[in-house]
Amino acid sequence: MSDRSTGAVRAVLAPDAVPAPPAGAAPAGATEGRAQAPQPAPLAPRARFFPSLAAVYRAQLSRARVARIPLLFVATFQSVGIMILMRGVVDGGSEARAVVAGSSVLVVAFVALNLLAQYFGQLRAGGGLDHYATLPVPPASVVLGAAAAYASFTLPGTLVTAVFGCLLFGLPMSGLWILAAVVPLAGAALAGLGAALGLLAPRQELATLAGQLGMSAALLLGVLPPERMPAVIVWARDLLPSTYGVEAFARTFAPDPDWAAVAFDLGVCGAVGVLSLTVATWAYRRAAVR
Repeated sequence: MSDRSTGAVRAVLAPDAVPAPPAGAAPAGATEGRAQAPQPAPLAPRARFFPSLAAVYRAQLSRARVARIPLLFVATFQSVGIMILMRGVVDGGSEARAVVAGSSVLVVAFVALNLLAQYFGQLRAGGGLDHYATLPVPPASVVLGAAAAYASFTLPGTLVTAVFGCLLFGLPMSGLWILAAVVPLAGAALAGLGAALGLLAPRQELATLAGQLGMSAALLLGVLPPERMPAVIVWARDLLPSTYGVEAFARTFAPDPDWAAVAFDLGVCGAVGVLSLTVATWAYRRAAVR
């Protein structure tokens, strides 16, 4: 039988048969399958810094709102009690200015340094950092949001302490408006230091101890008049971030304040705050990936 007859028989028996593709050609279904393969869904845009910061701040603020009244009472009562004790030793002048300014900033140190060190130490020990590590937020927003939430509770206590100190020592109240700059700048510096201590401490107990020691340093070096301290203690006092906030606030009680020196002290306090918050952000990243 000839090839032509064989092809006619095959066409009759299998009219819908598709002729075999030539050798080396890719199957038609494979090309169509590749063309219709599902594409991966595009990823969501990266979370922006300021919206993330606002979200963390609101969450931390609502969390700490339950303990707001006891927190303000303890911090304010502690500073007021110190001023009452110092009233029997200090009469007035530059020493009274140092006591009132140091006691006012001590409220910030108690919350931003001591409590924040304990909070981040507890987060690291209890695995709470794993929750924040899964959130699509920048690490800096977590540190700054928590620090800002804790520092927000210090302004009322600082203001009450400053007013009480002015009445107790007979100081003018015309310079109390400087607290609007002293509290956030000193709070940023001390909060960054407290967060770094809590995140870098290998154990929760050490974080608590570091926070307590830091607050004690702010108490002794910030409240006591520098004129009565040895030179070595004065040098150590210059290394404490809250010292520059104390100096800026104390200068406003003078009859003719040196506003250039006040601006310089606030600038140093702000620069230390940026540095300490940067270190705290690095410590957070280091602790979150472990």
